[in-house]
Amino acid sequence: MENKLWLESHPVLQALRARRHSSDRVGNRSDGHKIGLAVEGGGMRGVVSAAMLNALEDLGLPSTSFDAIYAASAGAINCAYYIGGNTWYPLSIYFDDLNTRKFVDLRRLLSGDALNLSYALDEVVTKVKPLNVTALLESPVPLHISVTNVDKIRTETISEFSSTDEFIAALRASMWLPVAIRGTTRFRDFRAVDGGVLTPHPFQLALNDGCSHVLSLSTRPIKPPISGTSLMQRYVCRHLERLQRGLGNSYLAAIKQYRIDRHELQKRMLDPGGPPYVLDLAPLPGTAEVKRHELRFGPLLTGARGGYEVMCCAIDAIDPSTLLSGRAQAVPRFTFVSRGNGVNHFDVTDSRSTTRVSEANRQSKPVDNTVELDG
Repeated sequence: MENKLWLESHPVLQALRARRHSSDRVGNRSDGHKIGLAVEGGGMRGVVSAAMLNALEDLGLPSTSFDAIYAASAGAINCAYYIGGNTWYPLSIYFDDLNTRKFVDLRRLLSGDALNLSYALDEVVTKVKPLNVTALLESPVPLHISVTNVDKIRTETISEFSSTDEFIAALRASMWLPVAIRGTTRFRDFRAVDGGVLTPHPFQLALNDGCSHVLSLSTRPIKPPISGTSLMQRYVCRHLERLQRGLGNSYLAAIKQYRIDRHELQKRMLDPGGPPYVLDLAPLPGTAEVKRHELRFGPLLTGARGGYEVMCCAIDAIDPSTLLSGRAQAVPRFTFVSRGNGVNHFDVTDSRSTTRVSEANRQSKPVDNTVELDG
């Protein structure tokens, strides 16, 4: 690839590679770094970041490789599953469970009921493929969930939860997408909506919290940010203004600032600058963008492939051109899962195929350098 997308020796990648081979524990690091993981939302586009997290785990970088995690909306659900482990299994919620009109139905948009969070949180996340909330509450790695405080027009970062119910309530608040869901929800003592309204990407939360290195996961393909304000954004602005005066205008200001931030993030992929360091990873340029309301199996699985592949290339220093040329790809792998007595039982063949990709790209003779994607 003539034009590199990111620096192979980027400080964020170097720090993570070192931790992959370290026995240090959270709170007692010898490297002196505070490494944060920041994962944006995006509705069904969350399948991309879910696959990225799946790849991190397969590459030997579980949640304890980070010192703090920051997320909103679908990104928060993905990170909660990531902390619980076996991330390949919950990845399938996007193409097995959420890709139904029970969850997303734009025909209900005018009634303010296009997104059914009760189905997602009370059924899928609680019963069908249960989150290991106990593991999350006991994890040494804090999960910071962003929620928009409608009353005070600011982003609240929630990282302490008194119970499973309060954690699910935080997820609900962070996912309360304006327009798609009528009104607001109540979290603790304030009215709340989606955490991305005033903070489009949580990487800034990681920097504000003192992280020295931040791995930022984005779900839209790498490309220059668009300019101008869309018709939908103006409509959302008016909707938010009706909820709380000043909220809509603050929403538009956040979008404008994020476009500036995206230019800087893309620049720092190749030119990290000085600390703190941020590396934003996203699907390769030219790949199809997964829609927020996507329900089709094919595009969702393709999005998962793209996210998994990018993470493998970045962590294992594999040239992304191997993906564009078709010499390497993520391939789904079947695993049999049985459910009984309200508990999911599954068995997984322990195969870290990403190691084979790394080795294959260092050999001179042609080999089968396929990445397997659990799914």
